[in-house]
Amino acid sequence: MAEEFLPFTEVDNGNFKLRTFLENVDDAELKWHQDLEDRLVSPLHETDWMVQLDNEFPRKLVIGEEILIPKYVWHRLIKGSGDLEVKIVFK
Repeated sequence: MAEEFLPFTEVDNGNFKLRTFLENVDDAELKWHQDLEDRLVSPLHETDWMVQLDNEFPRKLVIGEEILIPKYVWHRLIKGSGDLEVKIVFK
C-alpha cells in the first residue's frame, strides 16, 4: 500500500496542529477534499492564500479570523505567494 503524500508539514501541539504549505507546492496537490471532523483554521501571518468551501466563493485567510470547515464539507486551499502557516483546531 502506497503512503499518501500530503502537501504540508505538520507539528502536533496536542490541542491544535500547525501546518506549513510551501510556496513551491504544486497547485494540483491542493485538491478538493472532505475531512472527518469539524475544524477551525486561522493563518499565523499575513497571506494572500485562500480557502474555498463547496458552493462558496474563495475567502482570503485573514489574521485574527477563524474559518470553520464543517466535517464532510468539500473544500480546498488556493495557493498564494510565499509559504502558508496555519493553526488548525479540531472540534
